[in-house]
Amino acid sequence: MNMNYLLCGVGGQGTVLAAKVLAAAAIAKGEEVKTTETIGMAQRGGSVTSYVRTGHGIHSPIIPLGAADVIIGFEPGEVVRNIKYLKKGGTVVVSTKSVMPVTAALTNSTYNGDEMVEYIKKAAENVVIIDGEKLCNECGSDKVLNVILLGAAIKSGAVGITLEETKDALLKRLPAKLHDLNIKALELGMRG
Repeated sequence: MNMNYLLCGVGGQGTVLAAKVLAAAAIAKGEEVKTTETIGMAQRGGSVTSYVRTGHGIHSPIIPLGAADVIIGFEPGEVVRNIKYLKKGGTVVVSTKSVMPVTAALTNSTYNGDEMVEYIKKAAENVVIIDGEKLCNECGSDKVLNVILLGAAIKSGAVGITLEETKDALLKRLPAKLHDLNIKALELGMRG
C-alpha cells in the first residue's frame, strides 16, 4: 500500500529523525521508500519539512499537493503552512506546543499556537491533538516530541507501520543509552 507522510516542524525538534524512522520501518517491510527534506535558513527555529513516500512505483520523493495521507506536525503553525498537502480524508497529528517562528521574533510580532490548532481542526477531517509539552515533561525530556508524535500517529490508525516495526527502526538508529527514554516516549504517544 502506498503511503505519503509529511512531517513538519522547526529546526531542533527531531523532524528528520522521525522521518528516517518511518522510512526505515517501511524498508524493513520490503517497501520502496523515497524521502527528502526542505530545511529553512535558520538551523534552530527555521522551518523543516520531511517527505516520506512508501510503497511501490514511487518515482519522486516530493508529495504532490493534496496527496499526503498523514501530516505529523511538531508545531501547529508549520502544519497550517503545509495543510495544502493533506489529501481529503487524510489525518493530521499535531502537537499543541507552539514555537515562535524566526520571522515573528525578528518583527516583534505575536504568535499564538492555539489559533493555529483551531484552524487545523476546521481544515482537516481527522485531527489528533497531542499535548506534546505535557508528555515530554512526563518523559523527563523535551527531546522526545518526535517519538511521542510517531506513537500518536500509529495509534491514529492512519500510519501503515506498526508499533513493533517503529520500535525496531528507532532502536537501530539511537545509541543504547537513549533506548529506554525513547520507548517510553513512543508508548506515551500511543496512549495520547
